[in-house]
Amino acid sequence: MHLPATAKWYDRREAVFIEFCIEDSKDVQVKFDKTKLDFSCVGGTDNIKHHNEVDLFESIDPNESKHKRTDRSVFCCLRKAEPGKSWPRLTKEKTKLNWLSVDFNNWKDWEDDSDEDLSSFDRFSEEESADSDDESKFS
Repeated sequence: MHLPATAKWYDRREAVFIEFCIEDSKDVQVKFDKTKLDFSCVGGTDNIKHHNEVDLFESIDPNESKHKRTDRSVFCCLRKAEPGKSWPRLTKEKTKLNWLSVDFNNWKDWEDDSDEDLSSFDRFSEEESADSDDESKFS
């Protein structure tokens, strides 16, 4: 049996970020499709199998989207196919998913938000370079 991983997300001009909150994850698989995100892993000391499938609100660029595994979570950066277009929700359907919440700590009004979104994405890319020898690579 697969359980959905708890996740939180936030929107920026260039990308949408989603964090799957699974400690000590193993066998992490993240598949980016133009309109879908598929996530699976085995997590925690109990080796619970997690699987989340998300039909996205808008299209993303799968080739420019990335993920990074840490000891506490798996962080995904979904590069928008149409930058500058606000996403009022992560999912295509308005259905409330009990495992998904908004990351209000990182949520910002776009009026307050200058070029910071690009620097967030660049920082994400810099981590990729710094961790290139580490087993937890971006995909």
